[in-house]
Amino acid sequence: MKTFTATLFASTCLVGLSIVAGCSKQIPVTEPPSSTDNQQSSIEDHHGHGAGPHDGTVADWGGGKYHVEFTVDHDKQEATVYILGADETTAIPIDAAEIDLSISDPAMQVTLKATPQDGDPAGKASRFVGNHEKLGVVQEYAGTIAGVIDGTPFSGDFKEAPHGEHDH
Repeated sequence: MKTFTATLFASTCLVGLSIVAGCSKQIPVTEPPSSTDNQQSSIEDHHGHGAGPHDGTVADWGGGKYHVEFTVDHDKQEATVYILGADETTAIPIDAAEIDLSISDPAMQVTLKATPQDGDPAGKASRFVGNHEKLGVVQEYAGTIAGVIDGTPFSGDFKEAPHGEHDH
């Protein structure tokens, strides 16, 4: 059984995936559900997500209470992560200035800064963006996305699949 340690980003196991930066379609925005438990999810408890609303890779964040959608723009060397609700489509703004992205190959750690979308309330964001020169490498990425919502740490593993292999 694979051991997953949310607090040690460098020790996460990662698998490959491919996606280009998302579309411009509008996503409904709602407030996040309340949480009192430390939440983790991994590829093993992944229940077969399709492509996200921005054509990115979706992963559980909190056992299905939240989801995260990973997208990458290789030309800009930029990763964007969207915080989504249980329905995997509704944007959920959270009160966080940043979240962490850890990718295994090529190994990198990227701090993604809050970049609110239209409709996100003041002081909250459902989109987080960061740059790293290694994101210019065109390949399938796999990694871990970690952040804190209302004092509770959340973490989830993701892996890109070659374009066209998303579950629909």
